[in-house]
Amino acid sequence: MLKNGKSLSFGNGDPNSTSGFLVPGYYAFAQNKIDAKTHFKIARSANHETNALAVANKQVDVATNNSENLEKIKERQPEKFKDIKIVWTSPLIALDPLVMRKDLPEATKAKIKDFFYNYAKTDAREKEIVMKISKLSGFKPSTNAQLMPIRQLDLFGKRNKIEADATLADGDKKTRLAEIDQQLASLK
Repeated sequence: MLKNGKSLSFGNGDPNSTSGFLVPGYYAFAQNKIDAKTHFKIARSANHETNALAVANKQVDVATNNSENLEKIKERQPEKFKDIKIVWTSPLIALDPLVMRKDLPEATKAKIKDFFYNYAKTDAREKEIVMKISKLSGFKPSTNAQLMPIRQLDLFGKRNKIEADATLADGDKKTRLAEIDQQLASLK
């Protein structure tokens, strides 16, 4: 896909989509110094389901999507899902992380952690509740490292806005882009 873009049609995600646009835009394209708008023979934007079905129906060669939507297609339209091949998966993006203030008393932090880490581990009713929440099976411990991809994506989004800002003077734009590039480099 990266080598043969000019011979492929591409279904990009909606520009407002993190998983369908921002994540692949940063990890698959920007990290490989590729502009998805010009790299492919044809590039268009659509939502996740439209993109997946366009691939299955041979309307585009390759498209972005997300794991949750692909699971839905697998369940609801297995005949279409069998015509889809996953060629790349992004780093794990935090799914609705629970966060707390650093300045909370340690005893309070411990109570909060204990509640979430143990919720739905054994109680059938609790398991049913979390299963209804996007098919979760419980909560896992985490650290701020889980949010690293979000920080990278936020900076990448800001970088895109600066690049597209026609009102910025060239020098100012270069300075701001260099600052963001330095921040991105420091997160690696």
